[in-house]
Amino acid sequence: MTAVRPEITDGLPTYAELLERVDAPAGSIWRLFGDNDEIGALNLLTPERVEQAARAVRRGAVFSLDFPINAFPTPSRPAAEHTVIEMATDWRDDSLDGFYLQQTTQIDGLRHVRHTEHGFYGGVDPERVRAGDPTNGVGVWADRGIVGRGVLVDVARHRVAQGHPLDHAAGEPITPEQLDETLAAQGTELAPGDMVLLRTDYPRHLRDHGSLEGAHPHAGLVQSHEMLAWLWDQRVPLVAADNFAVECIPRVAGSPLAAGDALGGGLLHPHLIALLGMVVGELWKLDDLADDCAADGVYECMLVVKPLNLVGGVGSPANATAIK
Repeated sequence: MTAVRPEITDGLPTYAELLERVDAPAGSIWRLFGDNDEIGALNLLTPERVEQAARAVRRGAVFSLDFPINAFPTPSRPAAEHTVIEMATDWRDDSLDGFYLQQTTQIDGLRHVRHTEHGFYGGVDPERVRAGDPTNGVGVWADRGIVGRGVLVDVARHRVAQGHPLDHAAGEPITPEQLDETLAAQGTELAPGDMVLLRTDYPRHLRDHGSLEGAHPHAGLVQSHEMLAWLWDQRVPLVAADNFAVECIPRVAGSPLAAGDALGGGLLHPHLIALLGMVVGELWKLDDLADDCAADGVYECMLVVKPLNLVGGVGSPANATAIK
């Protein structure tokens, strides 16, 4: 059983057509939205799609999708130091020292990774990717705003119902077919412009069996052109998950994306971010939303994401809210 996909007639190329481009890097959306585009796939969130997202609010139920700051400290992104400051007898202020903006629930900006062969999104000069220069920074997204329809794809719950939970320890890859099967089981139809929230139940696995030291194997999206096509051809501007990388870690053996990055090759990240300009969200808190969706059978919501308005920011806390 697979999910039904509506026909898309927006005039944009398919992923297969993107792979045939000769006027830009193959597999990229560069210059589809203008020569100086810094918005990327968020261009898919048109005013009409935002208005449609508002119709997903039926009960006024609100769900925070953020874990606390310092929830997932690692050796490379240690916990920030929170200091409460007494300004005067009746006044307080506070500060965060050593705050890594991608240490907990986060979005990756267009500066986060470049494609080894083609560079940063849009061909931006790497010399511009520095503090104080706004080019491709999360501040551009903050000014624009990220609002649309979110759709939860609860692969973890679906697999438990089948009697075969996701294998995080083995870094199980999740295929496009599994996403379609989950959507069909939920009775959910993905529409163009929908933001995908992938639940793998990794935080529970991490609490019960994992460690924040060393590698973080987990189930996630498979590294393949078919997965990139699944996302782009359904016009997904944002894909977020409750794991460390959205994609499976370690990457699948023989990944066809081996030329994409310098971290050993084969990852989705350079293709999603540098070529397709998508917003990638990691470590999102999805359990409360998932429980509610399972209870009422409605897996869509209005999703609001507010990155920090940081000039030249590489990433940001997600500040994500789902409203049903």
